[in-house]
Amino acid sequence: MSEEKNKRLRPLMLVGTGSDVGKSVLCTAFCRIFRNDGYRPAPFKAQNMALNSFATKEGLEIGRAQAVQAEACGIEPQTDMNPLLLKPNSEHTTQVVLHGRPVGNRSAYDYFRREGREELRNEVCAAFDRLAACYNPIVMEGAGSVSELNLRDSDLVNMPMARHADARVVLVADIDRGGVFASCYGSVQLQTPDDRARICGIIVNKFRGDRRLFEEGRRMLEDVCGVPVLGVVPMLQGLAVEEEDSVALEHKRRTLQAGKVNVAVVLLRHISNFTDFDTLERDARVNLFYTASAEDIEAADIVILPGTKATLDDLVELRRSGLAQAILRAHAAGRQIVGICGGFQMLGRQVTDPLGVEGGIACLPGLGLLPVETTMRAEKKTEQVEFLFHGELCRGYEIHQGVSTAEDAVVEAERCMGTYVHGILDNRAVIDWLLAGKTKDAAPDVSAEDFKEQQYERLAAEVRACVDMKMIYDFLKYD
Repeated sequence: MSEEKNKRLRPLMLVGTGSDVGKSVLCTAFCRIFRNDGYRPAPFKAQNMALNSFATKEGLEIGRAQAVQAEACGIEPQTDMNPLLLKPNSEHTTQVVLHGRPVGNRSAYDYFRREGREELRNEVCAAFDRLAACYNPIVMEGAGSVSELNLRDSDLVNMPMARHADARVVLVADIDRGGVFASCYGSVQLQTPDDRARICGIIVNKFRGDRRLFEEGRRMLEDVCGVPVLGVVPMLQGLAVEEEDSVALEHKRRTLQAGKVNVAVVLLRHISNFTDFDTLERDARVNLFYTASAEDIEAADIVILPGTKATLDDLVELRRSGLAQAILRAHAAGRQIVGICGGFQMLGRQVTDPLGVEGGIACLPGLGLLPVETTMRAEKKTEQVEFLFHGELCRGYEIHQGVSTAEDAVVEAERCMGTYVHGILDNRAVIDWLLAGKTKDAAPDVSAEDFKEQQYERLAAEVRACVDMKMIYDFLKYD
């Protein structure tokens, strides 16, 4: 590493004009860019609200987006990268995970009250300080919109965190949804004068078509906002980098496809860790789609019940909507059924919740396809695991509240398989077993790990090509 690369850089924070503007993916890109440029970056998001989570080597839980960003940095994920994780149980309550461990359920009203916020603020700031002492630079991610005035005093993750970190802030806007001028102008102007001065530039994201057509718009945006446009990033077609928001699933409601192995993932209301299916979805032999249609479920070759943050509530809805019966009919017709985590629990004989961990439902019968019974416990199990699957060593991680009577990593019955292991479908042996007899096409010749590395490199190259990295480095230099 050159002497120049040994110099410390200010943290870079990406905030958004709203949710789902692409902050997480762009943070991943900058993590890989800084790594490729000889730095030792690390990701940080003070508070993450997501049902996609990851278990660290220490058996602690963080948002999966920060685990992906750590992967792009080439370092092990740790809780200081996401000290506060909120996992919604319903529209009104959320599980609060602090430094990787659950500390209780809170209503949204109680959580966002000003009282007691300073204790959480001290915790997330201390986590940032520990991380910043070891890595350079820190790539910080904001949450939602940066200009929610009603949440300004209780905010832990956007501009107050930027002030603590003395970060340079870049505003990310999604031009594809429209209103880019108003959203950027409003996001900048609604800041306090001190916070407004921290915003050093704008990245216009998800542009479609010839970017030269936006040159005049770029100049106009700079004029009205008073900050430079650092880049116009195109809609990155065909790029397979994990997305954090379940909004992305709305674009994956495809239909059945002839000549492919059709895999239907049941679209549960509280679906979690849907990134479990990314590797299978990329397999050229497979047409994977998300659905809440009984007709699609019965017609698919394989049906997957995914993880959920609210097993009992989703089990009630599964029966009410008729999807439980559709799954049973599909199984009776010879289809393969797979359950992961909460889906595994639902496929058993019974799920009980004597302590009210998930709410007011004490006990429900499952679908009865697997010989297991599950009891919800107050303690959450979070750990990385290795296991043998049909003689092959496989890896994944577990994050679950319930304890089931079967102790094996994978439980099999006739045309039915259940497991607590997230990431199980990243293992070639499992996918090959699942597709055996359903296709004659050859398996892909690249591993999940190699494929992800290729995608991180491609993402970094594409973002570097359309963002002014020299200007960003100039902003990050200490005076």
